Amino acid sequence: MSEQKSNTLKRICIVAGARPNFIKVAPLIRAIRSTEKAEYQLVYTGREDDPTLEGTLFDDLQIPHPDVFLGVDCQSLNELTGRVMGEFEKYLQTHATDVVIVVDDLASTMAAAIVTKKQGIRLAHLVAGTRSFDITMPKEINRLVIDGLSDLLFTAGISSVSNTNREGTDQSRVYMVGNVLIDNLRFNRNRWHRPAVMDELGLQEGRYVVFTLNRKVLLADEEKLRQMVEVISMRNSVPIVAVLRDEAKNVVSRLAPSHPRTPEEASLAFEIIPPQPYLDFGYLTAHAFGVITDSGNVAEEATFNGVPCITLNSYTEHIETVKQGTNVLVGENPERLAEAFDDMLAGRWKQSTVPERWDGRTAERILQILIKDN
Repeated sequence: MSEQKSNTLKRICIVAGARPNFIKVAPLIRAIRSTEKAEYQLVYTGREDDPTLEGTLFDDLQIPHPDVFLGVDCQSLNELTGRVMGEFEKYLQTHATDVVIVVDDLASTMAAAIVTKKQGIRLAHLVAGTRSFDITMPKEINRLVIDGLSDLLFTAGISSVSNTNREGTDQSRVYMVGNVLIDNLRFNRNRWHRPAVMDELGLQEGRYVVFTLNRKVLLADEEKLRQMVEVISMRNSVPIVAVLRDEAKNVVSRLAPSHPRTPEEASLAFEIIPPQPYLDFGYLTAHAFGVITDSGNVAEEATFNGVPCITLNSYTEHIETVKQGTNVLVGENPERLAEAFDDMLAGRWKQSTVPERWDGRTAERILQILIKDN
């Protein structure tokens, strides 16, 4: 933070625990940098050399790199929670902070939230009120803890507000600010890059389907995943572009059919490509014929772009993408996936609208609330 600025400025600490968090806080950072009423530091709980943070990410988002890296990197969620708590406590003890804003529902997010409240500092949660109603999920526990501790709960839609109300949360703490992810889409829609891989694969806009897969629980059930991959790969009227990280790539490559079963199935058109830079991936999904994913963020982007989307999950954190948007939930059911994919390919898709407050001004609303908060 600048030492020349007045001590009356609102001092905001923004905590990110994984790559998707940076995408959600980027609009807020840009908003803070354009005001004289607040200043911020961006803290990343991971390492500076984290391989998931591609070199172009921060330039693509038009935000500076994190001010502080806590350097925590471990597989055990309990160990990660403890180490983040220890490192973040050191940070707060040496950096004057008025409010800490944490993102989503990671173990690192929960750890930072706990430490913040133990230090007597105001806590804000972005995106609050999301629920799966499955208490066996670690992320659901994280959500409940973080929302319970937060002084300010920033929700993306009315369903999230209803969740907090149902749980007895003081509604004076809850603000329906809208979907901050959409701020980025509106900001970057004229900055997307047409990926070089499209030319390499001979892809034409509107004539391919994007497939992404990240959930560990789905990757672990290889028999069910094999059936789902087969459903996707055998429908070859359009190319299937699978954007996969190494773990998912290894599993899908092993499970995908390697040879056609009949002469009619001679073109399986299942192309696996590595994760793309932010602006390239934005172009790829915005110009797709359809999307199949297990990512809530990708489904939200598809709704905004008006692209048909099938989500390989039984729930979504943002039900607006289903009720109003282009998203359809099929769970982990190959039969439901086949039915939805056939509908997509045949052009039998539902009408959709952009949900309320997906207007690109969410970060602006959040900042005003933070500045006024005491």
